Amino acid sequence: MLSQLILHQTQWDEMLRHVMEHAPLEACGLLAGKNDRVEKVILVRNQAQSPVRFVMDPYEQFQAFEWIESHGLELVGIFHSHPTGPQTVSPTDIEEAAYEVVHVVWSHLNGQWKARGFWIESGRAIKIALLISDK
Repeated sequence: MLSQLILHQTQWDEMLRHVMEHAPLEACGLLAGKNDRVEKVILVRNQAQSPVRFVMDPYEQFQAFEWIESHGLELVGIFHSHPTGPQTVSPTDIEEAAYEVVHVVWSHLNGQWKARGFWIESGRAIKIALLISDK
């Protein structure tokens, strides 16, 4: 289990732009890297086109996994948005978590987007730190 996930400011901004552009629908994507450091944000289309649910487009997800593997990286995180809340992982997020990686949930509250990180394992979600680096 990771206790933190380190992202570059440009990666943070890329995720934020993606969730803002797709609101009021949920947006999603993958985070590729090594250990606890993100090296690439991969945007994936939400096939569900829903304000309360995301389902990654299977073709885009497959292409992303191939890209990650071909670049010697690992899947270190999954991100998606909750445009109308909650500010945490939902019961559906916990139930459908298929990978032991950091889950970054973007939520919109009081006119601002915020992101929180979670490790989901054995039906439980544990909050983890998201660290923004300029290096």
